[in-house]
Amino acid sequence: LPAQGSLLYLDALYAAFPQALAPRGTALLSWVPGDPHAPAGWPLPTLYCTPAEAGTLPSRAAALRVQLLFALRARALRVLEAGLAAELHDALAALRAGWPGLAEDLALGRLSPQPGLPEDARCRLQALLVPDATRAAELQAECARGFEGIVRRLWPQLEVVVVGTAHGAEQLYCDSLRQADCKGLPFYCPFYRAAGALLGVNLWPKEPAPRFLLCPNWAFCEFLPCPAEEEPQTVLLGELWEGREYGLVLTAQPGEYRCRVGEVLRVAGFHKQCPVVEPVRRESQVLSVRGESIPEERFCRSLCRAVGMWPGARLVDYICVESALLGASSGACAPHYEVFVELRGLRDLSEGQRYKLDQCLQEDFPVYKSFRFKGSIGPLRLHLVGAGAFARLREALGSPIPMPRVLREERLLQLIQSAVIS
Repeated sequence: LPAQGSLLYLDALYAAFPQALAPRGTALLSWVPGDPHAPAGWPLPTLYCTPAEAGTLPSRAAALRVQLLFALRARALRVLEAGLAAELHDALAALRAGWPGLAEDLALGRLSPQPGLPEDARCRLQALLVPDATRAAELQAECARGFEGIVRRLWPQLEVVVVGTAHGAEQLYCDSLRQADCKGLPFYCPFYRAAGALLGVNLWPKEPAPRFLLCPNWAFCEFLPCPAEEEPQTVLLGELWEGREYGLVLTAQPGEYRCRVGEVLRVAGFHKQCPVVEPVRRESQVLSVRGESIPEERFCRSLCRAVGMWPGARLVDYICVESALLGASSGACAPHYEVFVELRGLRDLSEGQRYKLDQCLQEDFPVYKSFRFKGSIGPLRLHLVGAGAFARLREALGSPIPMPRVLREERLLQLIQSAVIS
């Protein structure tokens, strides 16, 4: 990470939230095995109340629980930082499921043994804990009241939630957290990365939709106008037009291959002479069994609309699979979508409710409706999975990068199929 990026981030954070850089005022929830640094990339240990070793444990679930325990000790937190919104989501799910055990550990100043937590690491981390019966009682009282707005109730001085990614596959988690556990808190995504390279920084922490200033000396970027032309020609930073969409072509460092990374950006404006962009979609995250090409973010919009028609339901997570991946288990009907959904507040769906999603897709995508009418695409199949199924799937993925919503890996597909409840 260029040092300029870190300084721009810290300056923007301080300007918007003057108390955000208080010593030990930031808790970190991030799993990066073997890398003790924070996701933002700067070695400033005085900012964090979370020991660096906690994020490098071999198990993602163990790492997030340990980091959560250290975060709960610090009532005066100003910033809650997560490498991915999914990590914050899963840590708070662990709080829902295991708050009595966390309260007991706080009261006794201990770190309970758990799978994925080596004994030598547990002893080192436990040495940093001290008994705090007052904080444990406060945790018990707040969790017993329910979990709506729990983050602000546990940390009343919290100013902002910082996440490494707030768009694409991670946007669903951000929206879910804003509506429930983190109600009333702003979300700030400071950096824009693609293909492992840092490309831009968000200078507007209080704006709900992230926008990124592309910095010209961090990587060499070219842009392909969208929709694609017959003979596409790339343009450079100084040739972008406000309001247009472009596919990103990146050469991150000297000697690396020039590649099209699959990101589509919209130019939202200019800051002085540099373009400010909004990520729109990933070209690889598209559903297409007959060439209908439904982008992931638009499928998610249709799914959320359908969930709104199911009384009491709240969407926790989902993935969609093209039926060809399932082989014989998908049945003998025409190619179709298989959708796996985790819900909160609803345990089962009627056939009529399940059909609502297919109906929404037909209303939102005329091409899909045409294929359905002709019978060349079969009816969508919707499956409910048990609570925590997607958290276990992310654990099995074994990577700190966002999990794809359009799933094409058979190993992960088998795991999610095993969690189906209806």
